[in-house]
Amino acid sequence: MESRTNELNRAKGKVAEDSKMIVSEGETLLKTVTNASADGYAAARAKFAEQVTSVKTRLAEVSRPVMKKARQADEYVHGNPWTVIGAAAALGLLIGFLARKR
Repeated sequence: MESRTNELNRAKGKVAEDSKMIVSEGETLLKTVTNASADGYAAARAKFAEQVTSVKTRLAEVSRPVMKKARQADEYVHGNPWTVIGAAAALGLLIGFLARKR
């Protein structure tokens, strides 16, 4: 469980870092466009598009393990619906019992 949490935290950190980079590059692109010729604009736009593609690729790589775990959980729920319903009902009863005591 702890390894999954660490993996998810690392993934969130990478996504946040990549998002900041895209925003920064977008701001740079806007500044470049105001002072650049058509060639400068094309070069800045190509660089920005390359970085966006790179971030999308990294995001797909980072999200792959999370999506795999989600698929496994989904398959378990579909394969054992009554077990999941029973566990949810027991948890609900326990929470209700503890809340009633207060």
